[in-house]
Amino acid sequence: MRCVIVHYHEIALKKGNRPYYIERLAGNLRQATSDLAVRRVRKVSGRLVMELEEETAWETVRARLAGTFGIANFSLAKQVQLDLDSFKRDIGRAVLARREAGDDFKTFRVSARRAFKQFPLSSPEINREVGAHLQELTGASVNLNHADLTVHLEVIPREAFFYFDKVQGPGGLPVGVSGQVCVLLSGGIDSPVAAYRMLQRGCQATFVHFHGAPYLSKASAEKAMDLAELLTFHQHHSTLYSTPFGEIQRRVVLAVPPPLRVILYRRLMIRIAEALGRRHGAQALVTGESLAQVASQTLTNIGVVEEAAEMPIFRPLIGMDKNEISAQAERIGTYETSIQPDQDCCSLFVPKHPATRSKAVHLRRIESAMPVDAMIGRALAESEVLEIAPGKRAVTRPFFEVHPEAVKEGAEP
Repeated sequence: MRCVIVHYHEIALKKGNRPYYIERLAGNLRQATSDLAVRRVRKVSGRLVMELEEETAWETVRARLAGTFGIANFSLAKQVQLDLDSFKRDIGRAVLARREAGDDFKTFRVSARRAFKQFPLSSPEINREVGAHLQELTGASVNLNHADLTVHLEVIPREAFFYFDKVQGPGGLPVGVSGQVCVLLSGGIDSPVAAYRMLQRGCQATFVHFHGAPYLSKASAEKAMDLAELLTFHQHHSTLYSTPFGEIQRRVVLAVPPPLRVILYRRLMIRIAEALGRRHGAQALVTGESLAQVASQTLTNIGVVEEAAEMPIFRPLIGMDKNEISAQAERIGTYETSIQPDQDCCSLFVPKHPATRSKAVHLRRIESAMPVDAMIGRALAESEVLEIAPGKRAVTRPFFEVHPEAVKEGAEP
């Protein structure tokens, strides 16, 4: 039987919560491969086994698992009966088939792991017995340190599996085990990387994008949707709120001194994102801020912006520089989309010299003279809600169609 052996690492350290984490990972694997010919996913002795039909395309399965957080490594394997003769016979056939397919290995080694301690041979004894058989069969020599081919054999209760190649997984924790967050997703390089890092730590993410309509085009919103689709590969379903911010910026320009405008923009964005995140059970906001990268991200200004929040704000990139962030964006596949030109709302009504040491008391005084709640309510009402799933076209609906209860809560219809 063809199958995939999935190993995890950090999950194994969770002690009392381990069964929950493992079941969540198994569920994510089932969801990631729900459209493929996968018989079942089951837990066996510190690993997961995904049973495949013979026609299941390995490359497709491999791509799906490579994007599933919580996996340390995985391998395409074959099940074998739990006795030494079966080990020799089935592994020997597979090794010869590999050579016939063009793998002209000159050296090999056998690496057995005996999780089933009642098996009559120890791991070193299995290595010697199977290795001697393969040496006689192929004429290849044994090299324990730098072998051309490694035969992995895992012996567990009632069954065993062998495989040749290990594929590195993305690591981290299964998406969903760490709760829900709301990510402020711009069209730039930073915030998609911040979102990825939170997904890798087991969070489920809802996305909010602010665009400059009606004063700028919605090109940035289209790019944000593309970025959300890339990130959805890791969590299988996403909700993206596309929220117009241009009118709010116009009102801020009329009422606020230029140096403080960007900070007030950020405080309003935080409040709107909180209102949207709460509808999905979010327990924290996530931004792509990096300390001192731009004027609004000085230590002082970060504190002033955070004062407007009721939820915690996570900043996974806070200690990274632009080169480090860009390098990770390239690794995770978001960089090329992020650098495409657009009309970002951050470029609308921005002063030449924004404040780098703003004071919360000044911002609170300005906000007290503005209809902040009404501005937030209007932004919610004019938002579009995009439901995104891998390989499918995003479904876009008006905010009140998705959240009819918001009328009673005070949002402007």
